Amino acid sequence: MRKYFEFEQLGTNYRKETIGGITTFLSMAYILAVNPAMLSLAGVDGVPDSMRMDINAVFVATCLAAFVGTLIMGVYARYPIALAPGMGLNAFFAFAVVLGMGIPWQTGLTGVLVSGVLFVILTASGLREYVINSIPMEMKMAVSAGIGFFIAFVGLQGAGIIVADQNTLVSVGDFHDSSVLLAVFGIVLTVVLMAKRVPAAIFIGMIMTAIAGLIFGLLPMPEAIVSKVPSIAPTFGAAFEAFRNPTEIFNLQFLVVVLTFLFVDFFDTAGTLVGVASQANLIKDNKLPRAGRALVSDSIATITGAIFGTSTTTSYVESTAGVAAGARSGFASVVTAFLFLLAIFFSPLIVMFTSEVTAPALIIVGALMASNLSRIEWSRFEIAVPAFLTVLLMPLTYSIATGIAIGFIFYPITLMMAGKKKQVNPVMWVLAIIFVLYFIFIL
Repeated sequence: MRKYFEFEQLGTNYRKETIGGITTFLSMAYILAVNPAMLSLAGVDGVPDSMRMDINAVFVATCLAAFVGTLIMGVYARYPIALAPGMGLNAFFAFAVVLGMGIPWQTGLTGVLVSGVLFVILTASGLREYVINSIPMEMKMAVSAGIGFFIAFVGLQGAGIIVADQNTLVSVGDFHDSSVLLAVFGIVLTVVLMAKRVPAAIFIGMIMTAIAGLIFGLLPMPEAIVSKVPSIAPTFGAAFEAFRNPTEIFNLQFLVVVLTFLFVDFFDTAGTLVGVASQANLIKDNKLPRAGRALVSDSIATITGAIFGTSTTTSYVESTAGVAAGARSGFASVVTAFLFLLAIFFSPLIVMFTSEVTAPALIIVGALMASNLSRIEWSRFEIAVPAFLTVLLMPLTYSIATGIAIGFIFYPITLMMAGKKKQVNPVMWVLAIIFVLYFIFIL
């Protein structure tokens, strides 16, 4: 095993890899509470039960998707990178696809499944690199930052810190409300932990917030700590139901959903791979060894997650925490994977992770994603406008897809008007046309 994972070449050992794997798990364990809450639309009032995914089934699906994806990444690609249902993608699934477009969550899972299959095909054919290179870096960064703003807005809204207002659309919530104060406590605590660079700060912040909520009687007390695994039946295999009715998937609306899942996963995965590999000094001659295996691992994880019943599974940048703790090989991912599998027995604890408790995680992750704004050339007006509209309109329209669509429509137009038509890749024109059709026939 030491030889397979190249311990000697990488200067690592079982102890370092195990500590690194545990650190990565703790750094991203918040997804086990956030993802079920997000996909079940917890904290969103006035939504019929048919639009909500079963929270316990999603919890199991999240654990299994993370286990399978991370294990494949560790054993096949041999990278210290963990996978789980992605933040941002789950928000798009819940709030844009299900709530915004009114698409049944079962059909949404079909979109995730199809995007995963396309990901495999594109990776195998080499088209993936072509598509990625066709989209300018500024727009990639704008999409990532915009999703960060959207996630943060969802967190603030769920916590009651931002509320609806008839006169100004939104306003500050009631800071005399104990639930709001609990969320504020969690945000402040998590920010302090992050600023002090405490490992697993987001996870620790959620745990401490949940404990405070239990002490002051603001959260329901779990009936147990460990229990039998909840049934995954409500979500397992639901991704195949839409194939029985072709009209649900052979339409422009479904195409937009698939393209959005595919697009965001494309760049989230690429950025994470490069970032983690760079920190671990795994890049050789400006190339990423076994990059194809890593991308295949990611796409298989997405397909597996869709079958289990969760939104797109992708590589997590929190893996850098494990690398910082010593992880260098895929063995660390194997450790992380089995911790996700073990977590499946702790489902009773999920009742503590209400929207007030998960809000700090959403807001902090949003802040981290917003850092990509620094990589946009704001001094170039033709770049600034589409990037700005992409970022701004995601939270204002409560739709990630709408933000991407408007930004991608304006990008070729502003560059053409600036006399830089030749700088626009034909792929961007194709995407712009697709999104114009999206506004004409769907919205």
